[in-house]
Amino acid sequence: MANTYTKIYIQAVFSPQSRRCLIQKSWEDELYKYITGIVQNNGHKLLAINGMPDHIHLFFGMKPNQALSDLIREVKSNSSKWINEKEFMREKFSWQEGFGAFSYGHSQLDNVINYVMKQKTHHKKYNFKDEYLLFLRKFDVEFKNEYVFNFFD
Repeated sequence: MANTYTKIYIQAVFSPQSRRCLIQKSWEDELYKYITGIVQNNGHKLLAINGMPDHIHLFFGMKPNQALSDLIREVKSNSSKWINEKEFMREKFSWQEGFGAFSYGHSQLDNVINYVMKQKTHHKKYNFKDEYLLFLRKFDVEFKNEYVFNFFD
């Protein structure tokens, strides 16, 4: 679209099926590079990617040419197919349905990039459930516990 100027920053969070710890250190860097390629091939700018065995954070500058849900669906479907083709796991890999997404202003870039890149340190103090609830509450997102955390039991 000519004469369209935007700065939209999104942090997306999603996890493997049933929030299981399936992302292994031995292949997580390859996965992050693969996901980076998907995001960039869709015209968006990846600013940071990192995570833990049970979830991933993507922080990116989003162009208005694609719906957020379409981008995340493409990231999840292509990366799960890639993981399965690479045979990183004995069982079939898939991502949990849904995702969390939170928007930020330009002045918050450094803080969010730092937060994403320090996931391993951050999660020595907080588990993913506590982190995710904090995001939902901080951004005033309405949710039902039975849909967000039914897979932790």
